[in-house]
Order: sequence, then structure tokens, then C-alpha cells
Amino acid sequence: MEILNKIWGYITFKKNPEAKGNSYLSAMHSINKLSIAMFLVAIIVLIIKCSR
Repeated sequence: MEILNKIWGYITFKKNPEAKGNSYLSAMHSINKLSIAMFLVAIIVLIIKCSR
């Protein structure tokens, strides 16, 4: 359950106003969030298909 909390915290991460922004870093984080979301959806679909 701790892993899910860490993943959820990463997906819903709010920007630190004190941090220096970088457009490449922001794009990388967005792509990482998208890939984690797609992975979780794929795992859920596989679990549903295997349980039938």
C-alpha cells in the first residue's frame, strides 16, 4: 500500500514555488506521469481479463 501512496503522491505532485523551473524537466515529469498512469491502467485491464 505504501507503493501506491508514493505513486499517487508523484502523480498529484504540486509544484514547489521556491524551485527553479526548467521546461525540459517539466516535460519529463509530465511524460513520466503519463507513463505511470498508462501502466496502471494496463495492469488493471490485465487483472480484469485474467479474472474472467
